[in-house]
Amino acid sequence: MLRHQPRTESAGRLAGSSKLLRAMNESATLAHLLDRGTLTRGDLRELTGLSKPTTSDVLRRLTDAGLAIVVGHTRGGPGPNAEIYAANPAAAYAVAVSVKETTDLARPEFTAALVDLVGTVHARVRDRVDLVKVDPLVAIEEIVGRLIALAGLDRTGVSHVHLGVPGSYDASGGVIRHIDIAGFDRVGLIAQLSERLGASVAVENDVNLAAIAERGRGVAAGLARDRADAEPASSFALLWFGEGLGLAIDLGGSLLRGARGGAGEIGYVPVGLPGQGPRDMQELVGGPAVVELAAAYGLTASGAAAAVTAAVDARSADAEKFLDELACRMGQCVGAVAGVLDPPLIVLAGEVAQAGGEELARRVRAAISSTIPLDITIAVTGIADDAVLLGAVDAGLRTVRDSLIDALRANVPVG
Repeated sequence: MLRHQPRTESAGRLAGSSKLLRAMNESATLAHLLDRGTLTRGDLRELTGLSKPTTSDVLRRLTDAGLAIVVGHTRGGPGPNAEIYAANPAAAYAVAVSVKETTDLARPEFTAALVDLVGTVHARVRDRVDLVKVDPLVAIEEIVGRLIALAGLDRTGVSHVHLGVPGSYDASGGVIRHIDIAGFDRVGLIAQLSERLGASVAVENDVNLAAIAERGRGVAAGLARDRADAEPASSFALLWFGEGLGLAIDLGGSLLRGARGGAGEIGYVPVGLPGQGPRDMQELVGGPAVVELAAAYGLTASGAAAAVTAAVDARSADAEKFLDELACRMGQCVGAVAGVLDPPLIVLAGEVAQAGGEELARRVRAAISSTIPLDITIAVTGIADDAVLLGAVDAGLRTVRDSLIDALRANVPVG
């Protein structure tokens, strides 16, 4: 009996090793399909270094599991046409939700989209919700339900919801901090939402999500291409000028969030001396301050972005003075970020920056040129759509994809 025991243990180790290798091969193959879009067996053999039989076996298991599908065949080459594989779009769905402040903090704007595993948008809605009458839990649950109905899916099809908010999520305390929207600062809100939806829920600061979109889709995506000395993971900062003021700090593709998620809350940074002018940067260049400044130059508008648009279109002497003073105020924020972080790129984003476009950005550059002796590129955001929603889509897809890959890797006995 003792002579046979080592053979039994060896067989167990070999079986465990075989399952581990199989899981690694499956997860690596799925990761390549998600990253590249479509690949043939030959492409996958080259990327993974697997043999022909092993590659075929891995693809069979992924297709049987509903994680990969055949989307076509190659044509024109010698021999039989090769099958083209892709990740199965229907393998998982995610919902992205952007919650935006309005002048009425009890009636924020919700924009949401439902996407499949490859990023195709199946439904999108936008609505303002009266949070005096509707609980935030109910509001988000109803929006997710509308998206699912529009996409013709079953409720269980959505496995993840990514929420973008004008605040910061303290995971340790289970609470969203630095947020003025009614009901969103309730302790346990996110855990309750996850339970009601039957899906994982992640929360991210809206400006951080805008930075995620900027890195993948905007001017930050071209940073390494435009600068010969830049590494692909070069860093940048994104300053958000809208009703609120915010900062996102991208360090080589990783966001600096702070100990309690509050990094980038630049609106709270004090300016000047007590009792002399604005107390902090929000009072200096936040939405209400921009509207007030515009009114001082005879420009009446319902909001900050509308005031800037009116000034750019008017091109009157007073409009020019308003834009110059606004640029000086924005320059104080840019200068503070530049002096502390010295990033290769600062992106001006948010409704005010987008409304001013290159005209306002040019004035901001001029305003800081004599005070900041640093070679920093200042550019307007390259995102024309809702940057926060797009960032939530990108972050949500990353979460869902990582979960699928992790599930494949976890399907291996340990020990």
